[in-house]
Amino acid sequence: MVLQSNIAFTRLVKIMDELRDKCPWDKKQTIQTLRQLTIEETYELADAITENDWKGIKEELGDLLLHLVFYAKIGAEQNKFTLEEVINGVCDKLINRHPHIYSDTQINDEEDVKKNWEKLKLNEGKTSVLSGVPKSLPSMVKAMRLQEKAKQVGFEWENKDQVWEKVEEEQKELFEAIELGDINKIEDELGDVFFSLVNFARFLQVDAENALERTNKKFIYRVTSMEAEALKDGKYLHDLTLQEMDNIWNRVKKNI
Repeated sequence: MVLQSNIAFTRLVKIMDELRDKCPWDKKQTIQTLRQLTIEETYELADAITENDWKGIKEELGDLLLHLVFYAKIGAEQNKFTLEEVINGVCDKLINRHPHIYSDTQINDEEDVKKNWEKLKLNEGKTSVLSGVPKSLPSMVKAMRLQEKAKQVGFEWENKDQVWEKVEEEQKELFEAIELGDINKIEDELGDVFFSLVNFARFLQVDAENALERTNKKFIYRVTSMEAEALKDGKYLHDLTLQEMDNIWNRVKKNI
């Protein structure tokens, strides 16, 4: 298995070398031009995971692996780092951050692993337990990551009932802001409601981002199905009354 993986990886590296040398498009690429493409590939992988599409996951993992090799190739050309340094760097990091495997540190469960991970990162020179959360992450994903990291230093509610009380508290403050009509205050309080709901999702062991994406997909299916139903009668949605649309919605809703 390991030998086959090595052969396959070496083949990819060789192809990347050839493309960088001979293909006009590949020769022109920089880390800046690849950036947006990498983001797109990452979201395509996320879509495949949401759909539990293993064929798609395999394909998107290959695309991302190509990007990683591409960045390493450019890094070597710029005398910044080599592919071997990238791989050895992450290997060293994994060994250093898993002392319960590669040393004599004792742990009880996965939560101990996470706590040790954050402590080790601080020992490596990180200035905050929140370090490492990318600024450009989507807001909901960022909220989940920030909360998970804060949890590792004990800044966490004890149970989901406490979290739901916080959700209700934030909702009350939102309604108060709405009464005042202060749009900036409303936006702040609505953000607090979202943040507390993400926290509640964590306590339910639900991926808030994935839950919302599933609802997005469900909404798309239902609206497009409504459009198809209306077209059977030669109409578009804007030709229907709200009650007529609601009736179609309820029929479509039974299917998903």
